[in-house]
Amino acid sequence: MQWEPVIGLEVHLQLATRSKIFSGSPTTFGAEPNTQASAVDLAMPGMLPVLNEQAVRFAVMFGLGIGAEIGKRSVFDRKNYFYPDLPKGYQISQFSDPVVGRGHFEIQLEDGSSREIGITRAHLEEDAGKSLHEDFHGQTGIDLNRAGTPLLEIVSEPDLRNAAEAVAYLKALHSLVTYLGISDGNMAEGSMRCDINISLRPAGSDTLGTRAEIKNVNSFRFVEKAIQHEIDRQSDILDDGGQVVQETRLYDADRNETRPMRSKEVANDYRYFPEPDLLPVVLEDAWIEAVRETLPELPWEKRHRFANQYQLNDYDAGVLAASRPLADYFEAVARDAGDAKIAANWVQVELLGRLNRDERGIESCPVPATHLAQLIQRILDNSISGKIAKQVFEAMWAGEGDADTVIAARGLKQVSDTGELEAMVDQVIAGSAAQVEQYLAADEGKRKKLVGYFVGQVMKLSKGQANPQVVNELLARKLG
Repeated sequence: MQWEPVIGLEVHLQLATRSKIFSGSPTTFGAEPNTQASAVDLAMPGMLPVLNEQAVRFAVMFGLGIGAEIGKRSVFDRKNYFYPDLPKGYQISQFSDPVVGRGHFEIQLEDGSSREIGITRAHLEEDAGKSLHEDFHGQTGIDLNRAGTPLLEIVSEPDLRNAAEAVAYLKALHSLVTYLGISDGNMAEGSMRCDINISLRPAGSDTLGTRAEIKNVNSFRFVEKAIQHEIDRQSDILDDGGQVVQETRLYDADRNETRPMRSKEVANDYRYFPEPDLLPVVLEDAWIEAVRETLPELPWEKRHRFANQYQLNDYDAGVLAASRPLADYFEAVARDAGDAKIAANWVQVELLGRLNRDERGIESCPVPATHLAQLIQRILDNSISGKIAKQVFEAMWAGEGDADTVIAARGLKQVSDTGELEAMVDQVIAGSAAQVEQYLAADEGKRKKLVGYFVGQVMKLSKGQANPQVVNELLARKLG
């Protein structure tokens, strides 16, 4: 039987506040274990939570960014559950009345099509601590630095149908939250983590199957692999006439498999009730509108503008608008170089290619936008050829200075002097009697191919510095 996957994602997003959601403890990543946990985070007797306004602001920014309903009255609840790394024994979260309600989110797929994914809710809650298993010889250590860090849990509708769509959704979500500046989205550091809910149903059916949840997957690649593995696992069970068990599973990246963690809880298991130490959060229309005014140009808005303003195709515009730092870099290059299409090509091919090879982000790019723009200017004014420009770029990447400095230091300026190039052309023609005879005997169609030999010889003689346009003009005149 053909099975159709039904996938929904719960994304846990650490918000970029300087302090925790209910205390003044810092949220800096990488501090020594248990140095950033206050008496409030440790749930000491008599300690009361105080809500961080910036966390609420960031949540509302996200809701406005996706056109969602904003909860003008939201309530915090206690989610009762055994957390080995959360001293309270419960989590302060939102359940009945979240700060962000229903919304929608458009994703772009690799084939150029788009899909709208529903957002069920996005609610605020506190993060738990972290269990440490390394270097404890069979024991577990607890680091409570992360306990109380503000999380925005973004819950999608079960609208995703395969691993590729899920990854596209996550990447679009990552782009949005980093544009908004509400999170750094660093999946390796746990700033953005994903729980995957997945079930299978007969193709064409509206009935949902039994779902399994895969917890805390923290990379785009692992999300894709975990989903594909789980689809295969559930398909095998159903094809054999078995039943999928509702449970929580973990993804083992080393073995590329999911394995059982515990039976899957439902809402009743958590015994939600309103948090007695926190008042409801009431948001006024004027405050919400003031937050709306702070929103930057969003990724899809920038993508449309790039396509129209710079005459780029949808794919190129999408790549360049995917991250805010990359978009800013491209615009700076396009502005200073004076040719947006060439700037887009250099940023996408040479720059991004080198960043990927070196596993670096645009924020740590060693070539400033002004230097790349200067390099493009030297191509446009025929100071260097496109081939030489790649050599200059490599030197700039190695820290040898801007384009003009590298060109001067290495003597790479393109030869455009007609007299100097004419002497080279004459020398090549004089030493290529057989090729000249073959050229003169050929028809016009074949001559266009044969002229490449002469151009190549002149370029070799000039060590790649001859202006190809001038060389072609001289050859056409002399061979003609």
